[in-house]
Amino acid sequence: MQDLLSILFYIRKKGVSDPSQAIIYLRITYNGKRAEVSTMRKVAISKWNAKANKVIGYTPEAKQTNRQLDFIKNRIYDIHQKFLNDGNNYISAKGIRDEFIGANTNKKLIMEMFNEHNQRMEKLVGREFSFRTLQRYKTTKKHLQKFMISNYNSEDLSLNKIDVKFINSFIYFLKAELELSHNSALKYIAYLKKLIRQAYANGWIDKDPFYNFKLRPKSIDKEFLNKEEINTLMERQFSISRLEQVRDVFIFSCYTGLAYIDVAKLHANDIVIGIDGKRWIKLKRTKTKSLSSIPLLPIAERIIAKYSSLHRDKYQLLPVYSNQKTNGYLKEIADLCGITKNLTFHVARHTFATTITLSNGVPIESVSKMLGHKSLKTTQHYAKILDTKLAEDMNKLQLRFEDKNNSSELKKTREKVHF
Repeated sequence: MQDLLSILFYIRKKGVSDPSQAIIYLRITYNGKRAEVSTMRKVAISKWNAKANKVIGYTPEAKQTNRQLDFIKNRIYDIHQKFLNDGNNYISAKGIRDEFIGANTNKKLIMEMFNEHNQRMEKLVGREFSFRTLQRYKTTKKHLQKFMISNYNSEDLSLNKIDVKFINSFIYFLKAELELSHNSALKYIAYLKKLIRQAYANGWIDKDPFYNFKLRPKSIDKEFLNKEEINTLMERQFSISRLEQVRDVFIFSCYTGLAYIDVAKLHANDIVIGIDGKRWIKLKRTKTKSLSSIPLLPIAERIIAKYSSLHRDKYQLLPVYSNQKTNGYLKEIADLCGITKNLTFHVARHTFATTITLSNGVPIESVSKMLGHKSLKTTQHYAKILDTKLAEDMNKLQLRFEDKNNSSELKKTREKVHF
C-alpha cells in the first residue's frame, strides 16, 4: 500500500513579491491522484534543489527548513498509516491532506447526520413527507446505533467508516440479531443509502460506498383477500363500534386501493365529478406524489354515506384510527371472521389490485393508474400471482373450443341426415 503514496516538495514563485524567493509546496499523490498545500515556508530559488526536494547548504536556516520538511513528510506517513490501521478503505490524497492541515477535525458522524436529517424532516411532515416515513428513518437510526455498539463498541462513528464491509455487516446484524426478514433488512439499508448519497453530494465523504452495491430483495407473493373472505368481512355483525369502523374503512380501501395514510387524509374535496359524470377520487399519493384517479364503486359510496353525519375533524372523510391501532384491530377482526391470513391495512390495497380489479378483467394499465404507480412493472407483480384469474380465463377459452366443436359436430350430423 505504501507504493500508492508519494510525497513531493516543490517551489512556486506566485504570491511572493521578491523575485528571488519562492514558497515551498507539499504535493501528496495517492493512487494516481494529487492534493497540494503550502508549507508556508519561503526559500531562495537559487538554494532549492528540486531533485533532492530540499534546501542546499548547511546554514542554520537551511537546516531548520529541511528538518521541517522531514517532519512534514513523516507526519504524512503517520497519517497514512493511521488511516490503514483504522480500516479506512477510502484513503485519498485529499483526505490525507485535509487530516494534515486539520480540515478533518470536525468530521461528520453517522448519528449526527441522522439527527440533523430527521430534525429537518420532522418540520416537513404532512407537506413533503409522511409521519410514517419519518418513523422509518428514526427506526433505521436506532438499529444502526445498536449495530455500532455491538460491532464497534461505540455509539457513533465517522462517516468514512461506512464501506461495503460495514454495510454487509449491518445487513447481517439486522437479519441475525434483530431477526428481520431479508426484505425488511434491505428497507433499512435503503434509508441508510439515501443519507449516504446526500453525505457524498455534500462532500462529507470522498467516495460513495453504495456505488456498486446492489440491493436485491427477494420476490414474495403479496397477501390479498378472495371474494369469499371479502363477503365474510362485509356480512359480519360487530357489537363493538371500533371494530365495525375499522372493518368499514378496510373494505373502503379494498374497493378504492388507497393506502392507509391516503384514507386517513381523505377529504371531501378529493372527490370530484369524473369524465363519465360520476364521482371519482382524485388525489396525490402521500408516498410517491403521483396522481391516483379512482372511480367510486357503489360499496365505497355507501361507506362514505354511512359516516357522512358523524362529527369528525374537518380533514377526515372517514373515521380512521392510528395505523398501529388499526392493524391491531384488524387482527381481532380476522380472528372473529375466521380469516387465517395476516390481515394488515395494506392487504386491502393488494385486494383492490387483484380480486376487485384484475380478476374482473380491468386492464392492468387502468389498475396502475388507479393505484398511482409510477411504473407499470410495480402493477405487473399483482398480475403474476393471479393463478385463479388465469384458470378462469383458460376455462372460458376451453368452453369456447368445446362450443365450436359441438357446433361443428352438429353441422356434420345435419349434413348426413340431409343426404
